[in-house]
Amino acid sequence: MPSPAGSPADTLRAALDELAGAGPVTAHSHLYRTEPVGLQTQAAFVNAVAQIETDLEARPLLDFLLALERRYGRDRGVDTPKGPRTLDLDLLLFDALVLRTEDLVLPHPGLAERRFVLAPLAEIAPDLPIPGLNATVREALALLPDEGPNRRSAVQRMS
Repeated sequence: MPSPAGSPADTLRAALDELAGAGPVTAHSHLYRTEPVGLQTQAAFVNAVAQIETDLEARPLLDFLLALERRYGRDRGVDTPKGPRTLDLDLLLFDALVLRTEDLVLPHPGLAERRFVLAPLAEIAPDLPIPGLNATVREALALLPDEGPNRRSAVQRMS
């Protein structure tokens, strides 16, 4: 599935640059090559996390992220869940906000169970408490089993 920016790594780098449209990017991780979770018959993914300072509230920030996905060719309405996509931007945390609405859950519901999220997040904010979990990012990462989709070898730092 081609993106206007090129390879998955190029697409992610371009999207990271465009996050500044919501506010200054204050930190971002390296890129990570990660094996697919769920639908296994697809190419590896490229993941990263970024921290931004924004004046937007959580829902408008999510809307900004979804519009950015669409600019890179993603259509969540037709894409196969957990399948190939040009870009996947998730709002993982928003300060210490705990929120449960129909279209936005914070912290992100899969955050504490996904090495492909926690590894890059631990790179930029290892001691950040995860609201509602009673653990920091580093502690949540240490709790993951080293097997299946969460094995260390499934998530490799690229650059």
